[in-house]
Amino acid sequence: MPMPTPNDSEDKETFMGRCMADETMISEYPDGSQRYAICQSQWGEKSMPQMKTERRYTPERLSVERVKDQPPRIVGYAAVYYDGTERTQYELWDGAVERIMPGAFDAALATDVRGLFNHDPNLILGRTSAGTMGLTADSRGLRYSIDAPDSPNGENVRAAVERGDVTGSSFSFIVNDVRWLKEESLQVREILGVELFDVGPVTFPAYSATTAGVRAMGDLETVKAELAEIRIRESSLAAESRRRKIRARLIELGLTT
Repeated sequence: MPMPTPNDSEDKETFMGRCMADETMISEYPDGSQRYAICQSQWGEKSMPQMKTERRYTPERLSVERVKDQPPRIVGYAAVYYDGTERTQYELWDGAVERIMPGAFDAALATDVRGLFNHDPNLILGRTSAGTMGLTADSRGLRYSIDAPDSPNGENVRAAVERGDVTGSSFSFIVNDVRWLKEESLQVREILGVELFDVGPVTFPAYSATTAGVRAMGDLETVKAELAEIRIRESSLAAESRRRKIRARLIELGLTT
């Protein structure tokens, strides 16, 4: 018999009660805590949080490059890769850090990405599909180069960068490949791949080693929900593996069929 699955109209409490009382589940998972973990995993298939857009900030210095007979370009790093040092791993919360791994932006380089000031779509500075912004991923991280428009907004941002009023960058993204590791007492989130939406200068960068790189509470909730879901699935898989081993041993001993 298949395991129970949530109905569209069920809330979590109703489904968990039905799942825990299911005869097949009781037979297959007589241990209550194990059965609860499996039911929780089944609910997770329905309630897994939708991927949400996240933002990260870096204080890596940006500049305006001026080349003869070419328009001035705003140049900076939207993100830096983890290089094995604390300088390039960023605190999520106490006991948890995030690392952007080399190659995380490779697939995103071929997509249409905007260059925005302060993530504001009304302050667009460039766009990869228009040829007014270039993106490259080198050994250091994700580098952008923007040919900002000859407009009041473009001139204002260029001037603010040159004067040193704007000193950092940011990017917005959805994670599509992630891995969580445990290093002693430290939880490590490794970002392996992203869907990239925009990059550009920001007024308040806050993303240096051992400081908060995640500014919005919504981002923290997304990351914590992701970790909780992974831990539930790991627990369920481990419990299922133990159950199968025990059943195989009982069959081997002729105690069950």
